Amino acid sequence: MLDIKFLRQNPDVVKENIKKKFQDEKLPLVDEVIELDKRNREIKGEVEALRAEKNKVSKEIGACMAHGEKEKAEELKKKVQENAARMEELSAEEKEVEAKIKKDMMVIPNIIDPSVPIGKDDSQNVEIEKFGEPVVPDFEIPYHTEIMEKFNGIDLESAGKVAGNGFYYLMGDIARLHSAVISYARDFMIDRGFTYCIPPFMIRSNVVTGVMSFAEMDSMMYKIEGEDLYLIGTSEHSMIGKFIDTMLDEAELPKTLTSYCFRKEKGAHGIEERGVYRIHQFEKQEMIVVCKPEESKEWYDKLWKNTVDLFRSLDIPVRTLECCSGDLADLKVKSCDVEAWSPRQKKYFEVGSCSNLGDAQARRLGIRVKGSDGNKYFAHTLNNTVVAPPRMLIAFLENNLQADGSVRIPEVLRPYMGGKSEIR
Repeated sequence: MLDIKFLRQNPDVVKENIKKKFQDEKLPLVDEVIELDKRNREIKGEVEALRAEKNKVSKEIGACMAHGEKEKAEELKKKVQENAARMEELSAEEKEVEAKIKKDMMVIPNIIDPSVPIGKDDSQNVEIEKFGEPVVPDFEIPYHTEIMEKFNGIDLESAGKVAGNGFYYLMGDIARLHSAVISYARDFMIDRGFTYCIPPFMIRSNVVTGVMSFAEMDSMMYKIEGEDLYLIGTSEHSMIGKFIDTMLDEAELPKTLTSYCFRKEKGAHGIEERGVYRIHQFEKQEMIVVCKPEESKEWYDKLWKNTVDLFRSLDIPVRTLECCSGDLADLKVKSCDVEAWSPRQKKYFEVGSCSNLGDAQARRLGIRVKGSDGNKYFAHTLNNTVVAPPRMLIAFLENNLQADGSVRIPEVLRPYMGGKSEIR
């Protein structure tokens, strides 16, 4: 959410930013907020004047009573009552106006970084850099579920009976590989200085609206009926929510957390795809940072590099893509996707996303910092996916499959696989 002072002083900048995100339907909201904000300040001014007059008249009433001027005192009391009624009326209008302002401000997109390429959707994202040499072996690579089935490692049919399409059972070495990747990612991030965290998997509505845009809510979250609780769409939500309504000491920053979580995709989008690329449920390791504004760009680069380094340690070639303006969620200042190489498809596919949200989440959640000079300001927040099976498993199996059908286990993962160097 933008600072309303910034919007008030820079309406043209905000409108141009909306155009860059191809959300022209939101342009009228800027003028609407400016008018509402003007009225809100008028109300506050009138209330302040009435309050000052009330104090003044109250003193006059006291003086009249002291001098026995009861009739004059009664007249003044009527004036006080009239002022009180007006103040009550204004107070009700103020709440209504501020609610409208907040509603509009919550859907006006954050100001994107100048480096973000302008484009309408993800088809216009821009490749930044490749890491590792993409290889297409001289033997055929089967579809990922076929590889898993050869190890008796997946059961989609039973999962369909139990939960419906979009779910799966992972079994045996494939299930162990899944857990191994998650455990390795946890330790990888701990070794990089992040604090391991097991967060709540349910959060209240004020946290939900604080960490994400309204457009994302329905596709990412399930509501717990009868309670003010939502099942998290990612642990980023509850990890950032940990700092709601806090005043952090600048010396304590940055806060760096990593956690395991599950992720869901509500609805049927992509469910018709075979296998486990798009499913209702998957697990992942996430990382978040709460830092000083001037350090967020540096942390942004550190975060996506963590994901690249982890994938490269598992011998998986990857590339990074800069997300264009139209592909950024409203709270994001800048974002990039990490894509893994698929030897079977001979192309890259998305396996993670890194985002800098500026002070948008902090402003919504009330995460403030007190500097050494006593000044107070909103923190910046960032998040990134360390690794997200089962997409990671697709990349892992395709890139480590050997000609005889066995799957090589990279050295860093062997301690989590009982010392195995391959699975057969």
